[in-house]
Amino acid sequence: MGGIAKIFGSVGRQVLGFLVQLSRITHLAMDTVYWVFVAPFKGKGLRWKSTVEQMVRIGYESIPIVTLIAFFVGLIIAMQAAYQLERFGATLFVADLVAVSITRELAPLLTAIVIAGRSGSAITAEIGTMQVSEEIDALKTMGFNPIKFLVVPKTLAMLIMLPTLTVIADLLGILGGYAISMSTIEVTSPRYINQTIQSLGFQDLFSGLVKSVFFALIIANIGCYEGFNVAGGAEGVGKSTTRSVVASIFLIIVADVFFTGLFYSTF
Repeated sequence: MGGIAKIFGSVGRQVLGFLVQLSRITHLAMDTVYWVFVAPFKGKGLRWKSTVEQMVRIGYESIPIVTLIAFFVGLIIAMQAAYQLERFGATLFVADLVAVSITRELAPLLTAIVIAGRSGSAITAEIGTMQVSEEIDALKTMGFNPIKFLVVPKTLAMLIMLPTLTVIADLLGILGGYAISMSTIEVTSPRYINQTIQSLGFQDLFSGLVKSVFFALIIANIGCYEGFNVAGGAEGVGKSTTRSVVASIFLIIVADVFFTGLFYSTF
């Protein structure tokens, strides 16, 4: 009987801890939405200079790794599709498969995972270091709101740059498929390009960009939340950074499943 009580007690503590964290994350998200979309209309302004700096760190500096990954993924998808479709004499449809899979699914998902590992962890480490060194308490003492000062520029930069990087990944992924098709498949360049244009619709681009917007919110919110909740010095910063990346990637995949199902039943 005591063992059963311990099991239920452990489960209860885990559930309670999860609900507490969910409540705190929701509170942080609501505060961020207020400072991004409501406060500027009340004369409280936005820190555009800091936002631009974050856009450079999150977006511009991530272009090389995002483009390389997208290009190679396009190569891989084209090779695998050609191997299967060649049996049926339908290698022309490699263009359809590459274009649709890249724009709808792979470009937003892989870009978000890369940014979660690269920039989400950096956000957590930066805010976590400030938390450990009591710089955030100093900001409050001087009358600065930590949400406006730290979270809003990072969130705005993420909302702007992740969809932009997704569009770049779309182009490079399709280019990768084009490159492998031109070298291994007997399809002319004009036919491949026309087939790609015909296969893509507004809904394909739209669904990928909508996903990227929500992925951006997840990465920024989780990264900031874990940074604000660092405890235990440098070791705590490392643990929070790890939790931030793991939680972001998990929630990105969950959100991707949700939106894929939604768009599948809608479009």
